[in-house]
Amino acid sequence: MCGIVGLFLKKQELRPTLGDMLTDMLITMTDRGPDSAGIAIYGEDTGRTKITVQSDTPETDFAGLDTALADAIGAEVEIRPISTHAVLSLPVEKEAEAVAVLEARGLRIMSVGASMEIFKEVGLPEDVAARFRIREMGGSHGIGHTRMATESAVTTLGAHPFSTASDQCLVHNGSLSNHNAMRRKLARKGIVTKTENDTEVGAAYISSRIAEGASLGEALEGTLKDLDGFFTFVTGTRNGFGVVRDPIACKPAVMAETDDYVAFASEYRAFVNLPGIDTARVWEPEPATVYFWER
Repeated sequence: MCGIVGLFLKKQELRPTLGDMLTDMLITMTDRGPDSAGIAIYGEDTGRTKITVQSDTPETDFAGLDTALADAIGAEVEIRPISTHAVLSLPVEKEAEAVAVLEARGLRIMSVGASMEIFKEVGLPEDVAARFRIREMGGSHGIGHTRMATESAVTTLGAHPFSTASDQCLVHNGSLSNHNAMRRKLARKGIVTKTENDTEVGAAYISSRIAEGASLGEALEGTLKDLDGFFTFVTGTRNGFGVVRDPIACKPAVMAETDDYVAFASEYRAFVNLPGIDTARVWEPEPATVYFWER
């Protein structure tokens, strides 16, 4: 089944509460997928690149990592370890060099971006959110996912969100029937996916379209033509988030909007703790229709 949540805050004063609200929404979706969970948070843009990495042995791998990486790339590096993840901050121009060094050390890259951080692990949403202290995180918008694995193994890398470009990520409910064919097309463009998960292919397709000059809306419209199967996609970018459902739209979805926020969830009950939800405009997103909000 899987459960998706998303929240885009229109007002600056609500940003400190983003993580708290997203956590409540995601925990409510637990019974839609209890094997793994993840959240992407779009926080403050400091003018530096943030690389979020994951390790199964963080005590060993994160010890002195900032110093080792700084020596390797010749630039100042800051580190913020959080459980099995760590967020590294470094100059923008050193991004590619730093990613290569980190991968050579056997660390898994969860996300790269000016504002986006992705935290995901095997386990219940409540446990995953607690270990990464998501409730304490603020930001402008975020998306989350709780997974019931049907297409690939229950692993950290198989959990959502998937990120295949800077400050871009995707969560997905459904199944793509042509993901292997699309994987080969993307590989011919030099875009190599790292897992067997069909959602990563969807993320790579959208990011490739944006890299080619498409807008977020145009990239999401392209999924309706080029990706087969049944799906609900919620994608995050540096400036906002977007939603699209396949033409049949058999996977459940609901949206809510007030003057303060736009929210998405697989079920309405994920909205019940949001402020002002009793006066929100609530609707089911139409099939084969793109919705997106940007700052």
